[in-house]
Amino acid sequence: MLIPKRVKRRKQHRGRIKGSAQKGNKIAYGEYGLVSEEPARITSRQIEAARIAMTRFIKRGGKVWIDIFPHKPITRHPAESRMGSGKGSVEYWVAIVKPGRVMFEMAGVPEDVAREAMRLASHKLPVKCKFVKKEADEVAANEG
Repeated sequence: MLIPKRVKRRKQHRGRIKGSAQKGNKIAYGEYGLVSEEPARITSRQIEAARIAMTRFIKRGGKVWIDIFPHKPITRHPAESRMGSGKGSVEYWVAIVKPGRVMFEMAGVPEDVAREAMRLASHKLPVKCKFVKKEADEVAANEG
């Protein structure tokens, strides 16, 4: 599972997810991508489940990139503990995903295989997703 190796401050405020993705909204490495259509927090377990679903379906062909990383700690108090006594300990880590963010990329497989693999992965995630292909002008710019 993905977690940061080390962090400066282990506890953060909750914050709000507003607006659309300004960075990470274009396919950078692969030919196909899975793009979020809703804002959400995606846990490291969900990212791992989606990765496994994709790689199992494509068997040993192609390559998969994960474009999101869970940097944000989520804290919890233990069950049945009294109010107060500070902030709880870190339970798990999440990636903040805004609409338009490319979460996974894939290359080296036919489009129908990539589409089905991404569909299986999207069922593991708490957001509506769409399958996207790299545009022709982006491909030409990268080659030339």
